[in-house]
Amino acid sequence: MVIKVYIASSSGSTAIKKQQQDVLGFLEANKIEFEEKDIAANEENRKWMRENVPEDSRPASGNPLPPRLFNDSRYLGDYNAFFEARENNAVYAFLGLTAPPGSKVGEHLLAVSP
Repeated sequence: MVIKVYIASSSGSTAIKKQQQDVLGFLEANKIEFEEKDIAANEENRKWMRENVPEDSRPASGNPLPPRLFNDSRYLGDYNAFFEARENNAVYAFLGLTAPPGSKVGEHLLAVSP
């Protein structure tokens, strides 16, 4: 399972840049392996991301904007979904990963798992 983060390296939006930095920084700090997929520098990445964001997760108008997260080809969500999972100490569950033993996040998930 590979976490893929679709970003735009040359976004003119400071909000998008901050969101991308937030996601990538969190994954790096927690030693979560991921692949960064740049939709600004690679047309195939842009096309793949746009085609694989589910209809109900698309904006009312325009194309889906980064950052968008996938586990292999399974869509996980956008920045808001990631942020909510992080606030609830449920990032590993959100990403579809097993939390490392002894992690605060892992203990929370074990406590709420069925």
